[in-house]
Amino acid sequence: MEKYGKLSPELMEELRAIVGKERFFTGEDIDPNYSHDEMPIYGSHMPEAVCEVESTREVSEILKLCNEHRIPVTPRGAGTGLVGGAVPLLGGVVISTVRMNKILDYDMKNLCVRTQVGVLLQDLAADAAEHGLFYPPDPGEKTATVGGNVATNAGGMRAVKYGVTRDYVLAMTVVLPTGEILELGKAVCKSSSGYSLLQLMCGSEGTLGIITELTLKLIPAPPHDVSLLMPFENLADAIASVPDIKLAKLDPQSIEFMDADIVRSSAAFTGNSIFPQKLQGREVGGCILVTLVGNSEDELYEKMDRLNDVAEKAGAIDLLVVDTPSLKKTVWSARSSFLTAIEADTKLVDELDVVVPVDKIAEFLVYTRQVGEEQGLYVRNFGHAGDGNLHIYCCSNTMTEEEFIPRVKVVMGKCYSECARFGGQVSGEHAIGHAKKEYLRESVGDTAFRLMSQIKRVFDPNMILNPGKVCTYTEEGKGED
Repeated sequence: MEKYGKLSPELMEELRAIVGKERFFTGEDIDPNYSHDEMPIYGSHMPEAVCEVESTREVSEILKLCNEHRIPVTPRGAGTGLVGGAVPLLGGVVISTVRMNKILDYDMKNLCVRTQVGVLLQDLAADAAEHGLFYPPDPGEKTATVGGNVATNAGGMRAVKYGVTRDYVLAMTVVLPTGEILELGKAVCKSSSGYSLLQLMCGSEGTLGIITELTLKLIPAPPHDVSLLMPFENLADAIASVPDIKLAKLDPQSIEFMDADIVRSSAAFTGNSIFPQKLQGREVGGCILVTLVGNSEDELYEKMDRLNDVAEKAGAIDLLVVDTPSLKKTVWSARSSFLTAIEADTKLVDELDVVVPVDKIAEFLVYTRQVGEEQGLYVRNFGHAGDGNLHIYCCSNTMTEEEFIPRVKVVMGKCYSECARFGGQVSGEHAIGHAKKEYLRESVGDTAFRLMSQIKRVFDPNMILNPGKVCTYTEEGKGED
């Protein structure tokens, strides 16, 4: 087990000197939000100090100092994570990148942008659009930082067409736990140049280094797009239509699914009842939301006709077109509110972010509801039907936390085992943090988990950076390998 130091008054002064007194916080001056992320069930731990950095140099100097004195350091972006990845389990120092929020420059000839890591996803997307460009990754939490997206390899709704965040990372500046500054990658689209440390950093959750600057690939904005809603009487039939949608040569930008329960919650929370609950005298049990893009309106209309054929054969109640800017905004705003709606009307909640083969989605959802009911939990779900990434929430408004936690652990254990049986993965985009370590270990096996732990040790010999996350343990856990 690692031995960590505490911040002495002298070390506090050295940290204050690095960032300045306006960006250094201790004691009661620390915002309580720095103690947790967006999933409260994974705990709250206050750091000893918070440094809101503005440059790579400041990050480097802080890490040199903390590494020398074995002070644990937790990197943090916007704190929108859902697996406790930015929770400072051992106190120490939180390095916040919230002030590193500048978009630095565009390379219009090579279609890329250079940005600091604290830029919000929604701001980058909007700024790129003003340049006539398009940043494809589209995680649901638009107020997350792009650095956090890279650190967790976030996916999102458009992954079925464009891939995930790592597919758009060309280069980065990263500071190692020792304080060394490393430039990884180049503003080029291909590389066969040794081990890819760049890709290793993507999805490493701030355990191998702190990313401070990114060069991200952009593409020309699609000229035309349309969203279409396919309501079904039951969710199983809705999910069963997905392979046919993918085989119809539509190249959809997104394929989302939602059941009737989450539609009702979203409507009640937002006052926006854009998703139908009853149509043509039939109750809607599940919906598929598809976005198509095209280079011309004619191409788009042709794709819509083909999707209509798929919808009819699959037994959809109707095919509803979402084509005006205001209607698109309303629909996707409602879709983005699903998690917030769950949090608003649920006292206790925990989440699975699994990926299963598309043809196993319906079966897996039925299984999760069954095991949830066995433990007295209410299970709610939505997700990315196009790539099999499911967001499944175990909820309770009647239990105490002491009752809830052991019950949800039973559900999680059974569901992750079933996920493995189906050939799935523990996480599709929310990552591992400290909440899902044991499930990761069971999923990948002891050999792979040991290799991950050894890689961590190579990058971080003193184990100061985000301890207790992904493949390492603290005294709160079972001990370190």
